[in-house]
Amino acid sequence: MNINEALEYIHGIKWQSQKPGLSRTEELMGLMGHPEGDCRYIHIAGTNGKGSTAAMLAAVLTAAGYKTGLFTSPHIYRFNERMQVSGEMISDEDICSLVEYIKPFVAKMKEPPTEFELISAIGFEYFKRQKCDIVVLEVGLGGRMDSTNVIPAPEVAVLAAIGLDHTGILGNTLTEIAAEKAGIIKPGCHAVIYRQDRSVEKVFTDKCKEVGAVPHLCEPEKVIPLSLDWDVQVVDYKEYKAMSIPLTGSYQIKNLSMVFKTIEILNEKGYNILSEAVRTGLAAVKWPCRFEVLMKEPVFIVDGAHNPQGIEATAESLSAHCKGRKVTFIIGVMADKDLDTMIPHIAGLAREFIAVTPDYPGRAMEATLLKGHLEKYGLPVMAASSIKEGVRTALDHAGTDGIICALGSLYMPVDIKKSIEDL
Repeated sequence: MNINEALEYIHGIKWQSQKPGLSRTEELMGLMGHPEGDCRYIHIAGTNGKGSTAAMLAAVLTAAGYKTGLFTSPHIYRFNERMQVSGEMISDEDICSLVEYIKPFVAKMKEPPTEFELISAIGFEYFKRQKCDIVVLEVGLGGRMDSTNVIPAPEVAVLAAIGLDHTGILGNTLTEIAAEKAGIIKPGCHAVIYRQDRSVEKVFTDKCKEVGAVPHLCEPEKVIPLSLDWDVQVVDYKEYKAMSIPLTGSYQIKNLSMVFKTIEILNEKGYNILSEAVRTGLAAVKWPCRFEVLMKEPVFIVDGAHNPQGIEATAESLSAHCKGRKVTFIIGVMADKDLDTMIPHIAGLAREFIAVTPDYPGRAMEATLLKGHLEKYGLPVMAASSIKEGVRTALDHAGTDGIICALGSLYMPVDIKKSIEDL
C-alpha cells in the first residue's frame, strides 16, 4: 500500500448515514486491544482556540523533555499534520502501516466507522506505538459524542472559547453547545476553563461538580502584553517573564492563559515543566493560518477564522496591529455560514472585499453569491474567478504598503499560499 492508496481508504469511508455516538469507536478500540488506554492525555474542546492551545502545550511539553503526541484537525497542507510526536509529523510509511493494520478490524465491525473515527483510531495506535509520555488531543467536533472521547479521564480537560458554530449538530445556544463540549470532563480529572460568558462557565463548573472533577478558571488578566508586532508578541504571566510567542493574534492572550494554567496543574501533579522549557516551547511553536503573516510588503495575513466568534477575534487582532489603516479582505466561506453575524465584525476595518470560492465543491459558497451578501456594506466588492485572481487583485490594489487579510475558511489557505508563490 502506498500513501495515496492509504489516504484513499481513509477518505473513502462512507459515513453520511451514520448516527453520532461512541459505539463504533468503542467497538473498534476493543477489536484493536484498546490502544487509547496506553497514554496519558490533555483533552481539548471548544469552538475557537483549541488548535492554537494544543500546539502551544505540545511545544512546551516537548521542550520539557516529554515524548509528546499531538492530534489535531483538520489539516491545512498535508494529512500528516494531524498526528505529530515531539514536533515531527507522522511519516507516509507509518500511515500506510497503520491503515494496513486497522483494515481487518474495520472489516469485522457491525457498521463501518466514520472517517474521523477511523483517523482517531489510527492516532491512538500511532501514539501507543510511539510510547508517548503524554498526548495533546484536540476534539474533532463537540466533545461528548466525539470519537476522541473514548479515552480514560485525562490529566487535564481544557475547555476553550465557545461560539455559535455547527449549530445543526451541537445546539442553537452557547449553553447547549457548551454542554456538548463539557462531555470531555471526566471523574477525577482537572478542567481548565476559558473565561467567557458566565452561563457558559457555569455549564463547565456544574459538570465538574456532577462528575467529581476539579475546575480551574484561567486568568487572562494576568497575561500582561509587553510588545506586539507582525512576527512575535511578548508577555509576562506571574513568574514567567518576557515570554515570546510567534503567534501574533491578540486573541492568543486568552489562549495563553489556558496554556499557563494547564502547566501549573501539571506541575502540581508531579510533572517537571521548568520556566526555561516554557520559554523555549512557546518561542518554537508553529500553528499555520492563525493570523499568519505570509509577506510584509504588503502585509499579507491568512487566518482560518470561519465563524462569528473567530471573525470577531481576527478583527480585534487587526485593530491592534493596523492602528486605523484599512484592510483589503479576501473572503471565501462555506454556504452554511452566518454572514450577517460574521461580516459586521470586519466591515469597519475594510477598504474593500474580494470574494472567492474555496475549493470545497458542494459546500463552498460561490464567489458571485458571496459578492451579493457583501455589497450591502457600501464598500467596493468584486467576485474573483479564482483564488489566484483574488490574490493578484488584492496585491495590485494594496501596493507595497497596504494590508491584506484572507479569511473565512480553513479550506482556503493552501490555495492562498500557492497563489502567492506562483505570482
